[in-house]
Amino acid sequence: MPARLPSCFPRRGGRRGALVFIAAVAFGAALAPARAAPWDLQALMHELAARKAGRARFVETKTLAMLYAPIESSGTLRFAAPDFLEIRTLKPKPQSVVVRGGQVTVDVDGTSRQFSLAEHPEVAALVEGIRATLNGDIAGLQRAYTTRFSGQRRLWTLKLVPRLDAARARVSEIDISGSGAAVRSIVIEQADGDRSLMTVHEIHAP
Repeated sequence: MPARLPSCFPRRGGRRGALVFIAAVAFGAALAPARAAPWDLQALMHELAARKAGRARFVETKTLAMLYAPIESSGTLRFAAPDFLEIRTLKPKPQSVVVRGGQVTVDVDGTSRQFSLAEHPEVAALVEGIRATLNGDIAGLQRAYTTRFSGQRRLWTLKLVPRLDAARARVSEIDISGSGAAVRSIVIEQADGDRSLMTVHEIHAP
């Protein structure tokens, strides 16, 4: 006695009809759009962490309450996991800030100065906001900031508010925007009303 087809298969046309039905279902499934994986802070940090290191050019525009015109500077930015960050300003005059672990080295006008982030929590919070984001260190980021993430993979924004009172006395909020694993801009809103906008253009290795 031939096996009976389940009731969901068409009976007319015998086995050939069943095969056509299966093929049609399979073809329709192939054409159906795949459900995209959720894009959230965890997904962003995962992609950023996978890069391990990067270099970029930046242009920073600072708007200061005491000045009529904004100040513009430019240079390069370099980072490497787990805790290296270098911001090297080339114009209007050379200077650099290098962070390795908990130590900061500042070179200005040929003079070098070093200090520990542990001694300056307000500076530590600012550094960690940028460094932890670029390195995809979500644990480090959320230790220093409350986070609010919005947008999609092609255009997202991460808002950071310092947890420490000493840090909030200097920096009220940092807004970081980007596309995919590329950071495009960093806005720092200071508690005294001053503001800086850094636009970032990644330098790809040849």
